Amino acid sequence: MSSDRSAIAGARPKGNLLFETGEWNFDTLKRTFDAIEDIAINELGLDPYPVQVEMISSEQMLDAYSSIGMPVFYHHWSFGKRFTRDETMYRKGYSGLAYEIVINSNPCVCYVMEENTMTMQALVMAHAAFGHNHFFKNNYLFKEWTDADGILDYLNFAKAYVTRCEEQHGIAAVERVIDAAHALMDNSVNRYGRRPRPSFAAEKKRAEERLEHQRTTYNDLWRTLPKKPKSESVITPEMELARRKLGLPEENLLYFIEKFSPSLKDWERELVRIVRNIAQYFYPQKQTKMMNEGCATYVHYRIMNRLYDLGKISEGSMLEFLSSQANVVFQPDFDDRRYSGLNPYALGFNMMSDIERIVTAPTAEDREYLPEIAGNGDVMGTLKTVWSNFRDDSCIAQYLSPNLMRKMRLFKLADQNEAPHYLVDAIHDERGYARVRRSLARQYDPGERDPNIQVADVDLKGSRRLVLTHQLHNDVPLAEDNARAVLGYVADLWGYDVQLLGIGANDVTKYQYDASPRG
Repeated sequence: MSSDRSAIAGARPKGNLLFETGEWNFDTLKRTFDAIEDIAINELGLDPYPVQVEMISSEQMLDAYSSIGMPVFYHHWSFGKRFTRDETMYRKGYSGLAYEIVINSNPCVCYVMEENTMTMQALVMAHAAFGHNHFFKNNYLFKEWTDADGILDYLNFAKAYVTRCEEQHGIAAVERVIDAAHALMDNSVNRYGRRPRPSFAAEKKRAEERLEHQRTTYNDLWRTLPKKPKSESVITPEMELARRKLGLPEENLLYFIEKFSPSLKDWERELVRIVRNIAQYFYPQKQTKMMNEGCATYVHYRIMNRLYDLGKISEGSMLEFLSSQANVVFQPDFDDRRYSGLNPYALGFNMMSDIERIVTAPTAEDREYLPEIAGNGDVMGTLKTVWSNFRDDSCIAQYLSPNLMRKMRLFKLADQNEAPHYLVDAIHDERGYARVRRSLARQYDPGERDPNIQVADVDLKGSRRLVLTHQLHNDVPLAEDNARAVLGYVADLWGYDVQLLGIGANDVTKYQYDASPRG
C-alpha cells in the first residue's frame, strides 16, 4: 500500500501551486477562482449563473445574517435585535460565523470572509460560487418560484418604499404592518403553483404605478355588503358572487389579506405584498436545505480533490481541507449531547456520494432497490438530474439506499403516548428499510411539517369576521399562546374579528380561538 501511495504522490505535477501559504491577495483569489471554474464547468459540467465574489469582514457577515443573508433589505427592528444577539455570541466565543453566504441572484453574489485562509477561500468558492449556484439555477422549485434576475433590484425598491412610508406615515405605523406580516410569512406562500411566479421587475413597476395613481382604499368586493348585520340568513346573489370572487379556501394568508382586507390603505397593502413576495422567494430554500448543501458539499469535495490531483494545492492545504470537511459532515450519534437531529451536510453529502457509488460500482442490492441508476456510469449526469428534479423529501424517498441506512445507522423509533417506553419499530431488514426511508422523507415534507392553515370563510352578512381553519395532523394542535398571538396579527391586518378553528378527523372541531383588532 505504501508503494502505491508513493507512486501516486510522485505522479502529481510539481511547481504549479495556486498558492503556497494561508495568506491571500486578489491576484491569488482570481487565479484560484479561474482554476475552480475550469474544473466546475469543463470537467463536472455544471451550469451556474455568472459569479460575483465579494470579500467582507466579520461585522459585515453579522450584518448579512441579520437581514436574512441579503445584501440589501428594508429596515426593521427585528434585524437589529438579531444583529446584537449574534454579535454578542460571536464576540464571547459562543458561536462562530459562516465561511460564506451565497445569494440566489443573477449574477450570483458570493460573500466570503476576509479572515479565511486561502485554502478555505478555495473551498468556499467551490462550495458556494459553483455548488449552490448550480443548484439555484437548475432546481425546478427555484425556476418555478424565484426570479433571480430581479430580486436585488426588487429589494432595493422595497428598502426605498419602506423608508418613504416611514417618512410619510411614521415608523410606528409601518412597523405595525411589517410586524404582523412577518408573523404570517410561513403561512403566506403558494405551494402548488396556483399563481404564476412573481416577476420582480413587474412587481416594482406595478408598485411605482400604484404610488402615482392612488386607488380607493375600499375594495370593490365590499360594495356588495350591507352596512349592518341582517337578522335573516338569506344569502343574496351579490353575496354569492362575492364569495366566488374570494376564491376560498385560500392557503396564502397574506395574499388574501392584501387583496381583500376592508381596512388596509394602499401603502399598507404594498407593504404586505413586499413581505409576501420575499416569503415566496425563500420558500424553495426551506424545501431543499439537505439537497442544496449536499450538492454544494459534493461539488467542493470533487473540486478540491481534483486541484490536489493536478498539483495545484499542496499536501498541507489538502490536510486543512480534509479537516474542515470532516467537521462539516460530522454526524453526532443520537445519544450524543451534541445531537440535534440529522446534519443536512452529512446526510446530503453521503447521499450524493452514495449515488456516485451506485452509478459506478453497484451491488446486487443496489440493482434491486435502484435499478434506474445502478451501473449507468454517468455520475454527473445522474446527479444533475437529481439536483434538478427533486426536493428533500422526494430525493430521500427515491434515493436513500439500504447501504446508506446501514452506514449512518438509521432506525425508527415509535413514541406512543400510552406506552411506557419507546419502541424500535424499523431496523435493517427489508420491511425496515422501507419504513425508515418513508419516515425520514416525511420529516422533510413541508405538508407534514408545516401547519395547514387556510382562509375558509368570511361572514358576508355584515360582521366581516374572517374564519381560518387548521387541519390537524395526527391530532396535534397549535401551541395556544403562539396561535393566539399570531391570530391577533391577522385581526390587525384584516381590521375585523378573526376566528381560528382546529379541525380534526371526521371534520370535528377540536378547538376555537378568537381575536379582535388591537388598535
